[in-house]
Amino acid sequence: MLSGERKEGGSPRFGKLHLPVGLWINSPRKQLAKLGRRWPMPTSSDTRPCPTCFPPPLPPPPPHVELRRVGAVKAAGGASGSRAKRISQLFRGSGTGTTGSGGAGGPGTPGAAQRWASEKKLPELAAGVAPEPPLATRATAPPGVLKIFGAGLASGANYKSVLATARSTARELVAEALERYGLAGSPGSGPGESSCVDAFALCDALGRPAAGAVGSGEWRAEHLRVLGDSERPLLVQELWRARPGWARRFELRGREEARRLEQEAFGAADSDGTGAPSWRPQKNRSRAASGGAALASPGPGSGSGTPAGSGGKERSENLSLRRSVSELSLQGRRRRQQERRQQALSMAPGAADAQIGPVDPGDFDQLTQCLIQAPSNRPYFLLLQGYQDAQDFVVYVMTREQHVFGRGGNSSARGGSPAPYVDTFLNAPDILPRHCTVRAGPEPPAMVRPSRGAPVTHNGCLLLREAELHPGDLLGLGEHFLFMYKDPRAGGSGPARPPWLPARPGATPPGPGWAFSCRLCGRGLQERGEALAAYLDGREPVLRFRPREEEALLGEIVRTAAAGAGDLPPLGPATLLALCVQHSARELELGHLPRLLGRLARLIKETVWEKIKEIGDRQPENHPEGVPEVPLTPETVSVELRPLMLWMANTTELLSFVQEKVLEMEKEADQEDPQLCNDLELCDEAMALLDEVIMCTFQQSVYYLTKTLYSTLPALLDSNPFTAGAELPGPGAELGAMPPGLRPTLGVFQAALELTSQCELHPDLVSQTFGYLFFFSNASLLNSLMERGQGRPFYQWSRAVQIRTNLDLVLDWLQGAGLGDIATEFFRKLSIAVNLLCVPRTSLLKASWSSLRTDHPTLTPAQLHHLLSHYQLGPGRGPPPAWDPPPAERDAVDTGDIFESFSSHPPLILPLGSSRLSLTGPVTDDALHRELRRLRRLLWDLEQQELPANHRHGPPVATPP
Repeated sequence: MLSGERKEGGSPRFGKLHLPVGLWINSPRKQLAKLGRRWPMPTSSDTRPCPTCFPPPLPPPPPHVELRRVGAVKAAGGASGSRAKRISQLFRGSGTGTTGSGGAGGPGTPGAAQRWASEKKLPELAAGVAPEPPLATRATAPPGVLKIFGAGLASGANYKSVLATARSTARELVAEALERYGLAGSPGSGPGESSCVDAFALCDALGRPAAGAVGSGEWRAEHLRVLGDSERPLLVQELWRARPGWARRFELRGREEARRLEQEAFGAADSDGTGAPSWRPQKNRSRAASGGAALASPGPGSGSGTPAGSGGKERSENLSLRRSVSELSLQGRRRRQQERRQQALSMAPGAADAQIGPVDPGDFDQLTQCLIQAPSNRPYFLLLQGYQDAQDFVVYVMTREQHVFGRGGNSSARGGSPAPYVDTFLNAPDILPRHCTVRAGPEPPAMVRPSRGAPVTHNGCLLLREAELHPGDLLGLGEHFLFMYKDPRAGGSGPARPPWLPARPGATPPGPGWAFSCRLCGRGLQERGEALAAYLDGREPVLRFRPREEEALLGEIVRTAAAGAGDLPPLGPATLLALCVQHSARELELGHLPRLLGRLARLIKETVWEKIKEIGDRQPENHPEGVPEVPLTPETVSVELRPLMLWMANTTELLSFVQEKVLEMEKEADQEDPQLCNDLELCDEAMALLDEVIMCTFQQSVYYLTKTLYSTLPALLDSNPFTAGAELPGPGAELGAMPPGLRPTLGVFQAALELTSQCELHPDLVSQTFGYLFFFSNASLLNSLMERGQGRPFYQWSRAVQIRTNLDLVLDWLQGAGLGDIATEFFRKLSIAVNLLCVPRTSLLKASWSSLRTDHPTLTPAQLHHLLSHYQLGPGRGPPPAWDPPPAERDAVDTGDIFESFSSHPPLILPLGSSRLSLTGPVTDDALHRELRRLRRLLWDLEQQELPANHRHGPPVATPP
């Protein structure tokens, strides 16, 4: 019995329903879990592949990046600050490269204040070197394993692996490597260690496999450079890659030996005429290039420094290339810079007629910045409109497969927690902290997903859901930023024409329709009318509506289904409601789907409850006193239960469809969205209401069916199938050929089978419906059999044969209807009890208690003893002593119940798997198509009613071809 109590989830049940039994439901729930990510930490091992020869992929950028002011690095050289520019300046929106008194890196330079404006999470540049990041920030940078070769230091040793971070200096790694080779104590062990470390140097060696020794592991060094004590080897390895065919490794050598080999390498390069321009300036700028502090003078053993008057300009040019180009291509780099300057001058207005005279180097740099070459191997965004020209870049390159646009900030608004990870900072006021996400994998197309509440446009249309992003598409963020997406990897596979161009550029629709034409798509009034008419009368499974029309649309669908108007197919209401859910999931904003599901579930629940009350009011027991009670017939029950069975079938398919859409919403949604959990809770509450509707309709259906069966089942025990002149029908016989005593019971089964087939109920629910009917029939007949034997002689062989025959006829008929397996399973206990009574009397007298318990295991000791003790052996004959139960089972016989309990019924398990609704191909059912057209025109009328009277239009009519 269901009461008016509230369930644990908070949703009210369906009032008070009088049932002979109580049903309970096991509805599978999909728990939602969030997966965390961890970066794998490398371990030191001497058996791993060499990270120098086979460098591992770069880890994701740490949350903070340390910067060194360019002015501090160039202070020793005394060079002009106008050339100290980072390579990313070439992508600036406007070249404001004027220098101030403080130099390029000084505080008085506008370029210094704007140079790093769009970088991620960068502290404001101070007058000196930037402060060290906090310990928690440095700990997030993943370390790497460096192999340091030192074959001459220890016998049998090829290399030793040391664990290094981006902040490990060459001196620290030398000390650690010496400890690994056993040539020094642990760090900090004493003053002797310092002299030992000073005697060795870490060398950056470039080489190739020895000729004729490919695959043998032999390696020949051709270039050698001594790293300074403050240089960062891990940064050197990451920022300067070896050319194809070359390999880099770090070697530990004596400092004097390393200096000698370095000088010999320079001498050999001078004699060949190659390599010297690339390596000699390296000694003066290697520390600044690898992230260390710039030195005012060369280190010990490096020779005298270049005079300021003659070499200051060269050092300034070298420092301008830090973190940008390979150390082996400086000569070609300077040559290409000079060519670009000449090209920039030639592009200036009047350059052909003007006489070229002395030009300020700063003007060359500004013109060079205007010649931007986009990346050729990564997707990027081209800025078409920005917010602050002095701070916006022209090109934003995607450095990761997932690129996040957002507003900069140190912490989010929720309790000061860390701000979300952002790749590109946009400082407009309407940009959210995490505004938009673009995913561009190796294979096209890219996908763009706006965050909740973020204003994003795609080719001029408001973007609410995840969509495909193709090269040439326009992406608008907020009211200020407009980008064009480019992907050089796609080559010429993009569309020939951008999708945002008018369909007919330059063509003006004739007549007054031009005033109502869409400027973006170029369609005239006539064209738009034809497209609208094609939609209103089309067979595509699409139903478009605005959120303001949602309530009227859902109410119309549910009311039509409840009234039974029209000739909709059985699953027509679920199909129409699924179209509404699909439109909300694809076209409307993210938070709309949970609200629609809640409104839809409550509307269905109220409609079903009203239908249940109507059926209950029409039952005979609820009629006024004095009115004779009319027994239920299978035909009457079928008519009464058809609306409930239809709602059970439609709600089951709709629930499966909703579960699929909720899972898709969870996968597509931003996992950092704070509203995601609330949306999932609302969806879960809506699905719980749909569960309750299915359970209630199932309960009411089996209640009225079992109520009808209850009055027909006794005939199976009392009727005689062997009537005079009657032949027993064979398997698969029609209902009219069955014995008269079996027709009422089989009529109920046939009515239930036809009803489930007409309503297209899910096969799993059909099986469970008949499983409960057979469970009720078995329990009811067995209880009647136990009750019959107490008052008068009933347990005898002739009566048992009649019952066995009736039961066999019922099982054969159910087998022909496709329900034989289910019926055999649930009628097993009754069959075994009847089989016991059908045993011939002579055979039964020879049996013992233990053998009967073995042959009839489903009967309880109390039931078996009841049948044996009331078996009719003849006048004056009692049960033989062999039928007495042993002492071990005497208690079970005396205290056991001989009647079956109706509470041990199987639970209702909702079907799993995908929905059977077809929303992919065109609508083939004519009745469903007519209802779809009616709803579309209803939405058109609702939209027209909001317009002024002089702006309204009737439904367009498609012109015949």
